[in-house]
Amino acid sequence: MNIAVILAGGVGSRVGADRPKQFIEIMGKPVLAYTIEKFDSHPEIDAIEIVCVKSHIDYLKEMVKKYGFKKVKWITEGGSTFQGSVMNGVNNLEDKADDNDIVLIHFGASPFVEAEIISDAIKVCKEKGNAISTTDFFLLSGIKDDETKSTKWIDRDTVACMNSPHAFKYKFVYDLYKEGVETGVIDRVEPHTTTMMYALGKTIYFSKGSQTNIKITTKEDLDLFEGYVLLKQKRAEN
Repeated sequence: MNIAVILAGGVGSRVGADRPKQFIEIMGKPVLAYTIEKFDSHPEIDAIEIVCVKSHIDYLKEMVKKYGFKKVKWITEGGSTFQGSVMNGVNNLEDKADDNDIVLIHFGASPFVEAEIISDAIKVCKEKGNAISTTDFFLLSGIKDDETKSTKWIDRDTVACMNSPHAFKYKFVYDLYKEGVETGVIDRVEPHTTTMMYALGKTIYFSKGSQTNIKITTKEDLDLFEGYVLLKQKRAEN
């Protein structure tokens, strides 16, 4: 079974809206609904779990009904941090997922994801045990000396830019978080699954990514997504 775990537990304060960013409406439809749709319509996804900020769980249930999402099987409460939300989602599947089931963890505010990215994450994870959607780094960049200057460059050919979805065999990600908590590593690293993997000596395998598969973080990102939706609609009409 391939299970999408969609994270909608954050508040998205940098967008400056009156609601969590994943619930902001674009063309009359919440960002989160666009994201869920990508997984609900994907032929290789069998079930969806949504990890939701507590204040919007009832709203989410109504949204699932409104848009007729068939694969949303479970809704669980988000944590106070990113890692807490991921752990809540993983732990909620303990009596629902088998060890070799594939779990795809994806940001609810990343609605640009395309079917081929989801498919490749599943493919690589089946072969390697995990897969992180990754792209090359194309921009010139340097290491900050401080907030005003840089005197050292970064070889961009050595940099991997990682995004969601993150795909794991269920036992791998369950054991990963268990080890992270037991060793205290989870409290010492940057709050992402990939940084915890590095800290625990795990190998990360790359799956297909795209520079357009951005996570909505700012008001400008919302504007970009509205343009993306309009473009998709225009192409569908032609």
